[in-house]
Amino acid sequence: MTDLQNRRDAAHCSGCGIKLQTEAQDKPGYVPAQALEREPVICQRCFRIKNYNESSSVTVQQDEFLRLLGQIGSKDALVIHIVDLFDFHGSVISGLQRFIGNNPVLLAVNKTDLLPKVTNWNKIRNWVQKEAKEMGLKVVDVVLCSAKQNSGFDRLLEMLSLYRGDRDVYVVGATNVGKSTLINRLIRDYSDLDQELTVSRYPGTTLDMVHIPLDDGKSIIDTPGIVYPSRYSELVSPQDLSVIMPDKPLKPAVYQLNEGQTLFLGGFGRFDFIQGERQSFTFFASSRIPLHRTKLERADELYAEHAGELLSPPNRSSLEKLPEWTRHDFRIPKGRHSDLFISGLGWIKVNNDSGAVLAVHVPKGVKVLERPSLI
Repeated sequence: MTDLQNRRDAAHCSGCGIKLQTEAQDKPGYVPAQALEREPVICQRCFRIKNYNESSSVTVQQDEFLRLLGQIGSKDALVIHIVDLFDFHGSVISGLQRFIGNNPVLLAVNKTDLLPKVTNWNKIRNWVQKEAKEMGLKVVDVVLCSAKQNSGFDRLLEMLSLYRGDRDVYVVGATNVGKSTLINRLIRDYSDLDQELTVSRYPGTTLDMVHIPLDDGKSIIDTPGIVYPSRYSELVSPQDLSVIMPDKPLKPAVYQLNEGQTLFLGGFGRFDFIQGERQSFTFFASSRIPLHRTKLERADELYAEHAGELLSPPNRSSLEKLPEWTRHDFRIPKGRHSDLFISGLGWIKVNNDSGAVLAVHVPKGVKVLERPSLI
C-alpha cells in the first residue's frame, strides 16, 4: 500500500471531521488526491466554504444525525446544547433528553447580539428557562452568549469547568446556530490544536463527530448540526439565506393596524390582522426584508400579481422552488402577551392585550407558533 493510500485511509477532514475519500466527488469527504499532501488536510467542501464562501449540497441524513446523538446516552458526559436566540423554538433539538439519557445539559443561547441593547437579560434568561422546561429539556444552567461579539463566553467556560468533572463534553445543536464558532473558541482555550473547524452560514457544515483532545485525556466532541426542514433557513437559496439571517441588531418595526389589514414580509410571508380593535404589532426580522402594507381584501390578488417583483425578495425563480404557502390561524385572548413566531424568519409581537384574530401565511412545513412574548 502506498504512503498516499495510507494517508487517505487514516485521514479525517480537519474542518468538518468527515473521513476523507478520493473517489466520489458528490459524496461527503471528497478530496483531490494531490491535496492529501497538504497540512492540515481539508475536504473539497470545506475548502470551498472557507475560500469562496460557496455552499454545497452534501449533507448527512436525519437518521444518521439521530444515530450519532443516540451514542451520547451510553456515555458519562456533559452536553452543551447550543441554540439560536433569534430562532429559539426552531433550533432546540426536540426530544434531546430521550437521546442523551441522564447526562446533564448546559444550554448555551447564542446570538444575543441580535437583540436591542436595552434588553433586560434577566428576563430573557428566565424566559429561556421556562420555555426549555416546557419543551422537556432538563438544563443545569443557561448561558447567554454571542459568538460574533465573543461575549458571555468566559461565563460558558466557567460553567463548563463547574459541571464537567472528568467527563467528555459533547456539543450539539441545529445547523446555523453558531456551533463551530463556539467550538473554535473552546479549541483555543482548552487545546493546543492549531486547526479550526469550518465556519460558514450554510446548513450542515460539520459532517461527522470531531474529537478535540483536552489536557486531561478527555475530549470535546463536536457533533453534526441537525437539519430541521421546519426552519425557513433550510428552505431558501444561499442568496436569500443572507437576507433572512440578520447579522446586526434587529431594528423592531412597529405598525399601528386596523382590522382587515395585511403586512407582507417581502415575498417570504404574510401577516393578516383579521379582527380586533386598532392596535400595534412589532415585527422582529432582518432589516433586509421589506414590509409592505395592504388591505386584507386585496392581499391574495396583490400576491398573485406581484410576488417576486414588488413583493421580493425572494425573486420569482426562487419562489417557484419553495413549497406552496399554508395559512396558520390564531385567536389571541384578552390579557395575553404573545409573539407569533416563524422559524428562521423572526416573530411578530402582539403589543396590546385587548385580544385579536390573526393569520400567518408561509411555505408549507415552516414552523409557526404562538408563544409568550420574548421581549
